[in-house]
Amino acid sequence: MSEPHSPEDGLAPDGTTGPLAGLVVVSLEQAVAAPFATRQLADLGARVIKIERPGSGDLARGYDRTVHGMSSHFVWLNRGKESVQIDVRSPEGNRQLRDLVDRADVLVQNLAPGAAARLGIGHTALALSHPRLITCDISGYGSSGSYRDRKAYDLLVQSEAGLLSITGTPDTPSKVGLSIADICAGMYAYSGILTALLKRTRTGRGSQIEVSMLEALGEWMGYAEYYTRYGGTAPARTGAGHATIAPYGPFVTRDGQTIVLGLQNEREWASFCETVLRRKDLLDDSRFTGNADRVAHRAELDGLVREMAASLSGKELVNRLEEARIAYARQRGIREFSDHPQLRERGRWASFDSPVGPLTGLIPPVTLHGEADGPARLRPVPALGEHTEAVLSWLSASRAGTREEGARCPQN
Repeated sequence: MSEPHSPEDGLAPDGTTGPLAGLVVVSLEQAVAAPFATRQLADLGARVIKIERPGSGDLARGYDRTVHGMSSHFVWLNRGKESVQIDVRSPEGNRQLRDLVDRADVLVQNLAPGAAARLGIGHTALALSHPRLITCDISGYGSSGSYRDRKAYDLLVQSEAGLLSITGTPDTPSKVGLSIADICAGMYAYSGILTALLKRTRTGRGSQIEVSMLEALGEWMGYAEYYTRYGGTAPARTGAGHATIAPYGPFVTRDGQTIVLGLQNEREWASFCETVLRRKDLLDDSRFTGNADRVAHRAELDGLVREMAASLSGKELVNRLEEARIAYARQRGIREFSDHPQLRERGRWASFDSPVGPLTGLIPPVTLHGEADGPARLRPVPALGEHTEAVLSWLSASRAGTREEGARCPQN
């Protein structure tokens, strides 16, 4: 039976602080979903020990070489972790893995179905011997059902969840430009782990958490599913527009700027007609009486808005939208996002270290105001196996300490 450790036992070597400082997370993770979940925990101060395959490591390390030779995905997902190379299938490596699990508060894995059980770290095997351990299993389709053993890449799950059918233009279905199925599964894993930690403070017992990418993305598909089930038709693919609101989407001005605007209610529609379109007569047009009518006559309405936008400069259109108090945005590219004035003014970018030198990234989006530790400190991205020796030495010292403590304690 594993013994609970004190928070000090799990502190990372760099003395990291934060709400989760002292929490030990062991993760057998690849690609995006599980690394995204554990990166959030690392940002809160948890000690995340990332188990990697000797020689090659996390397959995300090889996705590209755009960050001064490192993979952009890996840099994004693995900041603040300790990388340990272990051949978990070998007798010695498996013993080291089990020793790490003995010291863990949380075990995360997104291995192939059944792999964790074969390694002796499935929840069933650990439940009795590790009653305080929180296990989190992330998979494509879940631990049961006919899809259990299917490979589940992000695009495939987007397809299975129906997301492609409502994304894109009327002529062309499109995938979301980010790994959204992985990301939402990672976020549910993260929130599930935090929930289990809260529960453990009350009950003293761990939990088994299971998250599937299909079910996580399915939750995000909720509005579209209700709309289709009870409305009889699926939301239309409208490109950068909105399937059920009009006018809503991008419009190009005379000087080539793309302004994205959106209306939410009839008060805004009246203001839009009077101040932006300068067509008060449209308020009495039966085609546009309510939002449902405007959606039904989207083509005619969008034509009117496009004509107005094309007659104005970007500055002139923005001035009208501001006067009418209509929500709008500028359509930015990634480079423009990197230089977004709001992020700069709020000090949201920070430097962190990596094997290829200092890099810059966004600090975590949840700001804990009033924390004595101050703003979050971005910890380094690990080189493959960078912490193997240090972590295994910590394990040896922990075992020695446990034996010494056991020798001093009277036996029942």
